[in-house]
Amino acid sequence: MIDFDLTEEQLQIKEAARDFADRELAGGAAERDEKEEFPFEQVKKMGELGFMGMMVSTEHGGAGLDTVGYVLALEEISRADASAGVIMSVNNSLVCWGMEKFGSENQKKKYLTPLASGKILGAFCLSEPEAGSDAANQHTTARREGDFYVLNGTKNFITNGVNADTLLVMAATDKTKGAHGISTFIVEKKFPGVSISKKERKLGIRSSDTAQITFQDCRVPVENRVGEEGFGFRFAMMTLDGGRIGIAAQAVGIAMAALDASVKYVKERKVFDKLLYELQAIQFKLADMHTNIEAAQLLVLNAALKKDGGESFTKEAAMAKLSASKVAVECALEAIQIHGGYGYIKDFPVERYLRDAKITEIYEGTSEIQHLVIAREVLDLK
Repeated sequence: MIDFDLTEEQLQIKEAARDFADRELAGGAAERDEKEEFPFEQVKKMGELGFMGMMVSTEHGGAGLDTVGYVLALEEISRADASAGVIMSVNNSLVCWGMEKFGSENQKKKYLTPLASGKILGAFCLSEPEAGSDAANQHTTARREGDFYVLNGTKNFITNGVNADTLLVMAATDKTKGAHGISTFIVEKKFPGVSISKKERKLGIRSSDTAQITFQDCRVPVENRVGEEGFGFRFAMMTLDGGRIGIAAQAVGIAMAALDASVKYVKERKVFDKLLYELQAIQFKLADMHTNIEAAQLLVLNAALKKDGGESFTKEAAMAKLSASKVAVECALEAIQIHGGYGYIKDFPVERYLRDAKITEIYEGTSEIQHLVIAREVLDLK
């Protein structure tokens, strides 16, 4: 039996995140989206409040909280600004978690502590022009030369890529071994040979930066390798399991925002001499939205509890992401339909929610990949 009763601490985290999101994020989200403007000040404050390293131990500069508290906070942040949500998710789930679990003590001291406290920002560099869903097809190489590895290659669609200080980079150290020949490296953006070759212009989450990063004869110290040679692909897959819980929480937050906007609108808008909420067709839409959001929330909490309990959570994370991302898109579409013509213009936020929602079905594993992950677990295909 799964116990979904939240602790007093978890409820306080949720309330603190909502308060911050309402005060610091919601008001400027539309303008930042329009200008494609990174929320520097807001992210700095998120770091000061502990939101950028929530699951990292206090010993390494984090808040020392559990995954449940993390997803509750991430839902509230994403409810106000999905761009801030994904910035927070990547730093927590994809960068800090893997570094704390598998990094050396020196790596934790040098990189994890400032990442967890929000003093610097991290990015996770796995995707390439020819390695998206086929993540094992790494063309970026790392050649050992004495006390250094020399990195060459290009990474695509890197969240936080422009503004990150520290990069976790997957690269092939032995291409003859396929997935077993991939390693992970901590690369400082300031290292010679690292360059931003392109900043992407996007449909949604536009105030979160997404970049193409090129490595040209970039020399990375051997002590910056995370784990042994050949551990990189397994590192990436385990890290992505946790990342999918974060993206599922982001999707739930977007869906919640769509429902909030719809409830507010139907209580103010009149049609046929009635307020919209009095129409049964509208009530049915709101009931479906609310039900689907709560179902997705439960899947997210289930995955978070499994992770906190030290159990395998690959299937649960995939289920949460698959369901929550679908709910986010559907709720955003319904919100636009409820708003009618107003839903299609930028004076109302629901068009942004739809643009923001769509990416949750794509990044950190498309919905099609989540189906495959779940099926493999159900069929016990190891």
